[in-house]
Amino acid sequence: MEIKRDRYLHKLIARKHNGLIKVITGMRRCGKSYLLFALFKRHLLEEGVPGDHIIEIAFDSFENKKLRDPEVLYPTVKERLVDDGMYYILLDEVQLLGEFESVLNGFMHMPNVDVYVTGSNAKFLSRDIITEFRGRGDELHMAPLSFGEFMSVYPGNRYDGWNEYVLYGGLPPVVLLPTVEQKAEFLKRLFEETYINDIVGRHRIRNREEFEELIDILSSGIGSLTNPKKLADTFKTKKGKSISVNTIKSYLDYLCDAFVVSRAVRYDIKGRKYIDSPQKYYFTDVGLRNARINFRQLEENHTMENVIFNELLARGYGVDVGLVNTTGSDGKKKQLEVDFVCNKGSKRYYVQSAFAIPDEAKMRQESNSLLRIGDTFKKIIVVKDTPAPWYTEEGILVIGIHDFLLKENCLDL
Repeated sequence: MEIKRDRYLHKLIARKHNGLIKVITGMRRCGKSYLLFALFKRHLLEEGVPGDHIIEIAFDSFENKKLRDPEVLYPTVKERLVDDGMYYILLDEVQLLGEFESVLNGFMHMPNVDVYVTGSNAKFLSRDIITEFRGRGDELHMAPLSFGEFMSVYPGNRYDGWNEYVLYGGLPPVVLLPTVEQKAEFLKRLFEETYINDIVGRHRIRNREEFEELIDILSSGIGSLTNPKKLADTFKTKKGKSISVNTIKSYLDYLCDAFVVSRAVRYDIKGRKYIDSPQKYYFTDVGLRNARINFRQLEENHTMENVIFNELLARGYGVDVGLVNTTGSDGKKKQLEVDFVCNKGSKRYYVQSAFAIPDEAKMRQESNSLLRIGDTFKKIIVVKDTPAPWYTEEGILVIGIHDFLLKENCLDL
């Protein structure tokens, strides 16, 4: 079964022949190899590129084990460059290649070569990989399946699809498993044996137990404002353990660098400045989060907020948590929150996640922060259910979660 990843395929195609090494990053098992070796290769062939001008090497394959030696790989590739035509070098799991930074920089000096690489271990997943290429890398970050991509292969209706998506997430190998029992077991095993092992191994974490307990705390509080000091206090009160603020900060950085979680910083909308602390953390895949808490504590409102955040990132927005300072009717100063401030170029949108708005009182509550911003950028409330997008008298767009996720241009309705 083929899963369409057009969002990333089009971005990769747009980067052809730009003189840079195309580096596809993202959490493990999100579909990077499939994008490169199946979808992008097919595009090249359809464009008339001869098959012998596409050099593809998966370094995790036993048959290519000898090619992990740079002294073997480099001359092997050069031997295949037999004319002046453009050659496309596709390298998977490139971190297994010895001295891969030097080898890739060597390919950069060849005039008729276009290089694309992926990697899946903790080292390659780190955001600092681009600096290894001294400004010659062009990163394409890939996420797990969006709800729209998920629905392209889901056999049922979007309501049943949503129920499955918010439980088991969008990692391609999970989506393709036939039973919910297999999905749940695979996610639990994947988190433990792949993501945690990678991070612990790379950063030489000595106390694995406390690192996993931090993941559990984050899993139980997605979308909650927090900081290392708050988390240290939680360890002391709930776990009876003392852990330093600096250690927690390092653990959070490790999780973000491996793309397991994403950090959202608070932004003072009226004051036009960032506030370093506290921050919010969202999981890159909600299925992994749910597996971590053994599929308990599944508040759909929080999961929906996480899904909206991930979708906005996938659409290319910079996403912050908004803060509006205002004065109440009693004359006291107070702070109101806007779930997401979304920026892309000159465009800005304010997005509020509201699971349900059963009455006028709830509508006033959800609209309050948006109405006090005082600028003309578009304001949106995303709800679980609504028959069709509509506008309030104050000009706020109210849209259902399915329309929001399935219509790429929904913010401009």
